[in-house]
Amino acid sequence: MNYIPDLDRYNGKMKYNRCGRSGLKLSAISLGFWHNFGGINSYENGRAIVRKAFDLGITHFDLANNYGPPPGSAEESFGKILKADFAGHRDEMVISTKAGYDMWPGPYGNWGSKKYLVASLDQSLKRMGLDYVDIFYHHRPDPNTPIEETMRALDLIVRQGKALYVGISNYNAEETKEAIKVLKELGTPFIIHQASYSMFNRWIEKDLLSLLEDEGVGLIAFVPLAQGLLTNKYLNEIPSDSRAAGPSRSLTKDDITEEKLYKINLLNGIAKEREQSLAQMALAWVLRKDRVTSALIGASKVSQVEENVKALENLSFDEEELERIDNILGK
Repeated sequence: MNYIPDLDRYNGKMKYNRCGRSGLKLSAISLGFWHNFGGINSYENGRAIVRKAFDLGITHFDLANNYGPPPGSAEESFGKILKADFAGHRDEMVISTKAGYDMWPGPYGNWGSKKYLVASLDQSLKRMGLDYVDIFYHHRPDPNTPIEETMRALDLIVRQGKALYVGISNYNAEETKEAIKVLKELGTPFIIHQASYSMFNRWIEKDLLSLLEDEGVGLIAFVPLAQGLLTNKYLNEIPSDSRAAGPSRSLTKDDITEEKLYKINLLNGIAKEREQSLAQMALAWVLRKDRVTSALIGASKVSQVEENVKALENLSFDEEELERIDNILGK
């Protein structure tokens, strides 16, 4: 059955926030492909998730070369979805991908050399069937490659027409400052930093957030739901079909302590008072005060996308709510 996007997708609840001081706007909720879109996952389920996201006004879709498993398969699946359902809607989408983690054997399939970044993006474009991506990220800093070489590679990629904008991910404030300096000198359209950020994980608040604001660089937060901890999924126990119960290395049973469960339940009490689910409140908290351009969600079900977008119906917090959240989390 042919897919026809919802004609009211831009008339609903979705917000579009300017990315730093650039001309690009991102949907306040973005869909990430880190999990659930690989070769081991159901293609039709992933396709249904992308369709629903687009129908709800989500226009930003975030990938990386190694997303799967196996590595590369998330981009392949997305490429199939684009060809099947979105051939006439490419210009309504912001598509991003990244390189920086281990991708292929040998000395040229990892980290931050020009050799790796250029080759990796060429492979990503082929897997997705695209001529260019809107944003290309260096996925993590490389301790053994000068930042200048990595940033010059990003600049080259833009000049080749393979990406419109560039970003970095997982860089600390000092590394970000150095990257900004080089990219400014090159005149490269550096517009976004992708960093982990949630109520549980606030490392960016120390100095990175203010640096990005001062420099006019946008911020997209990944794992804003703390890999599912800030949802209703773990309120009582660890479900058998959850990430923590499976083979995931990013979230294990050991991460879910009695103390953490106690805090999650207290936070859920505040969410209920706000007439939100815990996930909706967690996303609203990340997006409060417009300091974060977009919150990057993952989804294994269509219903999760629907629930998460509803977070935008209430993004405001009063000082008492924020203080109670901080007290629960010991901040």
